[in-house]
Amino acid sequence: MKIVLCCAGGFSTTMLMDSMKRTVKESAKLNDDDFSFVAVPVDILNSEVENCDVLVIGPQIAHRLDYIKPIIDPYHIPYVIVDKDTYGKMDGATVLKMALIARKKADMNK
Repeated sequence: MKIVLCCAGGFSTTMLMDSMKRTVKESAKLNDDDFSFVAVPVDILNSEVENCDVLVIGPQIAHRLDYIKPIIDPYHIPYVIVDKDTYGKMDGATVLKMALIARKKADMNK
C-alpha cells in the first residue's frame, strides 16, 4: 500500500511519515513490505498520485482541498485530513489507522 503524505513543504510530514513507518515496523500484525510511504509538498502532488492508495493531508493545507481533489479524484484516491492535535503529537499510529480505514471504506464502495 502506497501512502502519500502531503503538506506545505514536506518537512514536518517527513517526521509524521517516520512515525507511521515505526508503527508498521513495531506492529505484530502489519508487514513492513506491504507499505511504502512518500512525503511531498502539495505543489508536486501530481507526481505521486499514480499508484497511490491513500492520501494523508496535513492540517496546514486542509484549506487547499479545492486544489487537491481534482488531482486525486480521477484516480479514486481516498484521503484523510489529519487534525492539528494528532499532527502536533506526530501520532503515526492514529494517522496510519485513519489511512487504513479510508482505504477499506473506498474498497467497500467500489
